[in-house]
Amino acid sequence: MTDLFNYKRRESSEVNVGGTPLGGNNPIRIQSMTTTSTNDTEASVAQSERIIDAGGEYVRLTTQGVREAENLKNINAMLRADGYMAPIVADVHFNPHVAEVAALYAEKVRINPGNYVDPARTFKSIEYTNSEYAGELRKIEERFVPFLNICRMNNTAIRIGVNHGSLSDRIMSRYGDTPEGIVESCMEFLRICKREDFHNVVISIKASNTVVMVLSVRLLVSRMEEEDMHYPLHLGVTEAGEGEDGRIKSAVGIGALLADGIGDTIRVSLSEEPEKEIPVARYLTEYISQRAGHLPIPATEAKGFNYLHPERRRTVAIGNIGGENPPVVISSIRTADCKEDGIEDIMQSKADYIYAGNSIPEGIGVSQSSFIVDFQVYKEQKKLHPHLNIYPIFPHNSIPFISQIKADMKFLVLQYGVSVEEYAACMRHNPDIVAVCISNHRNRLGEQRALVHEMMNAGVSNPVVFCGMYAHNAADKEKFQLEASADMGALMFDGLCDGIWLMNNGDICPEIIEDTAFGILQAARLRTTKTEYISCPGCGRTLYDLRTTIARIKEATKDMKGLKIAIMGCIVNGPGEMADADYGYVGAGRGKISLYRKKECVAKNIPEEEAVDRLLELVNSDMKQ
Repeated sequence: MTDLFNYKRRESSEVNVGGTPLGGNNPIRIQSMTTTSTNDTEASVAQSERIIDAGGEYVRLTTQGVREAENLKNINAMLRADGYMAPIVADVHFNPHVAEVAALYAEKVRINPGNYVDPARTFKSIEYTNSEYAGELRKIEERFVPFLNICRMNNTAIRIGVNHGSLSDRIMSRYGDTPEGIVESCMEFLRICKREDFHNVVISIKASNTVVMVLSVRLLVSRMEEEDMHYPLHLGVTEAGEGEDGRIKSAVGIGALLADGIGDTIRVSLSEEPEKEIPVARYLTEYISQRAGHLPIPATEAKGFNYLHPERRRTVAIGNIGGENPPVVISSIRTADCKEDGIEDIMQSKADYIYAGNSIPEGIGVSQSSFIVDFQVYKEQKKLHPHLNIYPIFPHNSIPFISQIKADMKFLVLQYGVSVEEYAACMRHNPDIVAVCISNHRNRLGEQRALVHEMMNAGVSNPVVFCGMYAHNAADKEKFQLEASADMGALMFDGLCDGIWLMNNGDICPEIIEDTAFGILQAARLRTTKTEYISCPGCGRTLYDLRTTIARIKEATKDMKGLKIAIMGCIVNGPGEMADADYGYVGAGRGKISLYRKKECVAKNIPEEEAVDRLLELVNSDMKQ
């Protein structure tokens, strides 16, 4: 059972993967995947060595056919000859025979339950009787057990890797596109492993939708506990994209699970050179692991809270905060750190609220944002700037003064450990209070969760804004973004978040801090403020110039707000992972592209050199209608 407030790694069984075991008491392992053709031995070895040199502990290679599977022997031998001992992992889809061959030469083989025996997903609804469904499960067992025997003989580990984007029509027809269906797709194979006494198994459940990914993994852990299974878990957000957006999205999803002690190996999937994934994964694991052995947080889970099926906490709306409103973003005062004109910088802020401290700079005209000032100067600032929306903020030790100030909205800074009787009575008497939840605890997630659960148990329904405080300079911008994303992830997936306020004691540009907050909310599917790009990292199955294509599409569509555009290397996960995207660009063969509108393929096998223009024509045509 997950402890919501105190960090401890989930206990898992140890799996032998070559000379680098995972699970059990081993550290969280880091891995990546090559983008080269697995038939190109020299290129695959060179890229594998770059991944290992960067700190990767496993290297995965796409294995489409028997020829690629057999060439793993040469790749493995060349790596060992060069002194690289990291295990290699074969990535297999659609063909059980390929998996059986790969098991002879790779230290681990990944198979996908969605297409191991079941045919490729076509989004068809199929009705099965119970007897017919049982017959399909027997087909899986008949095909899967021989593979397990080969792996047993060769001491080869396996990964049962479920992808949200490639669930079979059989699973979809019975369970729908739900975490329950995703988990059952995995459990069907795990039950066979357990019956066959085969335990060298790792599991993953991945999705480009972080909500689906996190809730599915939580549910899987619970189901395994019910059936006395303790297999280690591989974490990842598929098609996370590139750059800052890809890092934020990965940290939101992976970080939310790591923070609950879940995860034994991770891969951050970025549409960049694979070795660039390793430092991101390494920093995430180290940042979360530092929480081990923290001071205990003696909190009680709120009655009615459901960790496996969380719903948004019910709150009273105060202005545009809480209730049914999307979470807000609060920024601290924007100075001239990025631009010479500090006033202009404030006016261009996208934040819903700006904390100005003791005073609002002179010369500010009508702003789309509202301002928060310290309660001692609230009345003065309200008189000086009657045209602005200004609200007071109170530290927790100023609760007696709250009722003395009349305002449409008040902010109260709270930390777990403050007398619940005192602040709860204050909030009941002042229903216009927004709580700002802060924490200096080593496990800030646990303490911030604890405060909101305490509020729920006390019957307090005021909205809560989570404040994260950091200390990074501009050179460490990526660390700030990863930490903030990982800290906020679980709070958002729990349904507790009515707003985000990121603070940084350093010289990171205020615009970057603000954009990070909006990026975190978008990554958690809580608020969309820009076009979202669902792009895979590419692999040996990608037969077009993925990175150049991503850059062209992003540049041409950057001003189209609210769209989701999927850019997928191949058909394996393409149509599934982009099921909720507005448009899809999917590799269909060497130099050929298929275009999708939602789940519908609207153009097949377009020459690569024409495909981006055709996609833009499709988007622009739809926007005119």
